[in-house]
Amino acid sequence: MVIPVLPEWLPEGLLVAVALLAAGAEWLHGRRVRRIAALAFGPGRRSAPWARGASVMRVAAFALLAWGLASLLSVEPRHYTASGKETGADEDYQHILLVLDVSPSMRLVDAGPKKEISRLARARELMESFFERVPLDRFRVSVVAVYNGAKAVVVDTTDFEVVRNILGDLPMHFAFPAGKTKLFDGLAEAAKMAKHWEPRSTTLILLSDGDTVPTSGMPKMPASIRSTLIVGVGDPLSGKFIDGRQSRQDVPTMRQIAARLGGTFHNGNEKQLASSLIAEATGLEREDIFERLTRREYALLACLLGASILGFLPILLHFFGTSWHPGASKRGTPRAVGSRAREALPGSPTVRVG
Repeated sequence: MVIPVLPEWLPEGLLVAVALLAAGAEWLHGRRVRRIAALAFGPGRRSAPWARGASVMRVAAFALLAWGLASLLSVEPRHYTASGKETGADEDYQHILLVLDVSPSMRLVDAGPKKEISRLARARELMESFFERVPLDRFRVSVVAVYNGAKAVVVDTTDFEVVRNILGDLPMHFAFPAGKTKLFDGLAEAAKMAKHWEPRSTTLILLSDGDTVPTSGMPKMPASIRSTLIVGVGDPLSGKFIDGRQSRQDVPTMRQIAARLGGTFHNGNEKQLASSLIAEATGLEREDIFERLTRREYALLACLLGASILGFLPILLHFFGTSWHPGASKRGTPRAVGSRAREALPGSPTVRVG
């Protein structure tokens, strides 16, 4: 089905046109009602106070309904997969960019609360806990592996099992030549990957033990990076020997990297990432529910509100539009209101009985 391309001004134009047309119709309707006000509202010739705004409510309801239907006709429809998952436009997604240290030192066993698992396994635990508290349907995940250089492993995936496999025991250090860990190469590759993404749409997470970090060469992050989270793993006190030297989590260096990137450092060797820290890093803490609404949601709300007013207003006017109820009273005595109503009408003859 080919959806016609409609002018951008069509919803607003219809709103103004329908509002003017409805206002003119309400003006004519008001003139007619004033002529029979005594019959409709009794001798007082006035409706209930709230009912006097019915004309304004009807005009607003017609205008909202017209704008909502025209907006739904002009916006891009949403598509869903067979499993019921929505496939939106790329700009609807946020990005999580993970820079993972895969050097041999990350396989040393001194991490976790009991220091019984490897640093890479601890990084996996941290990220699994992270993704459990993040709405993955709104994020795409990219992973950059870093050792003696940097390589992009996956870009913009929505399948967490792919990321889980990367964070597992996949020996990615064999894809690099042996040497020292170059974390800044991973940050440079991440900056290159996120360069063309939307501004403030990306959360950068660096997972490393901070071993062999140079003192200079920090790359500049692009405008797409909203926040940076530096997570350290490994025992920061007593390390393990590898390649003829002692390797441990270098907390001061990791803090320095976080400060230079304007981010936050978290020692994840024993404690999980706090929910408040995750919400702040991903922007979920400051996000209002109204900030997530698009033109489509506003159009649906306008249609719902307009249709509800037009559907329920006649019922409310019928039962609560006036306090005057002609006919027999509750005691069965006819109300002497007919003559008073005729007297209230302009030009009506006066008939005396008796």
